[in-house]
Amino acid sequence: MTTLTTTFDIPAKILEGLMNGSYERVGGIVRDAVTKQIVMWLREPRHSPIPSPVTLPLNPVTGALSLVVSVVNAGVSMHGLNQVNGKLDGMSQQIGTIAQTVQRMEGVLQVTSAASILNLGVSAAGFAVILHRLNELEKRLQKSQEILSKINHKIDLGYYANFRAALDLAHSAFTMSSPENRKNCALQAINRFLEAEHIYADYVDQELEKKSQIADEYLLTLSLAYLAEARCYLELEEFDTALQRFKEGSVKIRSRICRYIELLLTSNPAAYLHPQLKEQIDLRRLTKIYQWIDPTLDEATVFELQRENLYNLDKEQSIVSGYKWVASLPDAIVMSTEVKGTIFGNKEETKEEAMKRLPQVFEVMESMVETNQRFEAYQLEIQALAQLGMSFHEWSNLSATESQPENMNLMYILPSEPLSL
Repeated sequence: MTTLTTTFDIPAKILEGLMNGSYERVGGIVRDAVTKQIVMWLREPRHSPIPSPVTLPLNPVTGALSLVVSVVNAGVSMHGLNQVNGKLDGMSQQIGTIAQTVQRMEGVLQVTSAASILNLGVSAAGFAVILHRLNELEKRLQKSQEILSKINHKIDLGYYANFRAALDLAHSAFTMSSPENRKNCALQAINRFLEAEHIYADYVDQELEKKSQIADEYLLTLSLAYLAEARCYLELEEFDTALQRFKEGSVKIRSRICRYIELLLTSNPAAYLHPQLKEQIDLRRLTKIYQWIDPTLDEATVFELQRENLYNLDKEQSIVSGYKWVASLPDAIVMSTEVKGTIFGNKEETKEEAMKRLPQVFEVMESMVETNQRFEAYQLEIQALAQLGMSFHEWSNLSATESQPENMNLMYILPSEPLSL
């Protein structure tokens, strides 16, 4: 029988596995890279303050540095890091210091400056958390509205009030003592979440067609709608239905995220490897994006895909080609109306502005990939619950026996043996 241990201290063996590539993180799970057996879950502790989503920095040069301490990295126990460093004493020349180890952790956990609107585990994503996230998205859209109104691009924020009302209804449902009333009220909320899914899927499609800078906000809202619906079924202990809803949502969300990322990669993705950005974006990070689209790709293959693009980039960004790359840029990166030019136009100025924004745009792509991986990991979480024979409430109430260390943002759930699903 598989038993679970909950702790705030990441085991040195798992940390080593993440570093050497034998383990991989997908959303809120860590699993064997080959067998796909789950060896650990990551979860935000209960009753922790709800962190606001990380917004993209205004300074593209210092921004990546300021965001390096991400949700996951901030939760890595220094005790675990010290154990790993102790085991790697023979490699001290290569490892050096704790700081270097933390830097490597940034890479193996694949959460550099990327943030996600979704929690690492579905059990931590209660209705209050979802409501907080929804309010953050609405505020971001309100700010975008100020810019988009200048080009007569109207944003419909009206349905956010209906979404909030549905979340309030769901929250009320699961505080009721009568099982019948609880179920009836929950089903009413579910119907409203289904309506939200259809509406926001349509909004996403419209904004993708316009190549708009707010497509990602609607994508994230769509993710929250599916999460809220599935959470209702989990509260009712309807695992099969919750899993089915996550599977359907995953297909719809992934396909739209893929379209959005292809949009942000621009007509010449080699722009992200421009020498101007060498201290901010490297081939490894670009490869991670391509591997999400096609897992069979490696760095060498991605470089070959970009070899001709690299050769053509300077020409496509200059007057020689009529600023071909600039002319094809989507509004999601930069709107030509935002950039002041000269009597000769603003193509050169738009190119310069776009290049400044690419590091931030890249973080958006990483964030969307992270969001998709967390959403897909929710399915594995539910499958694991069914296999372990646990109720959702038992799973949600797991807590560490030791007290939570200061500034510790994560706890780790460890099965007594790797779990095959």
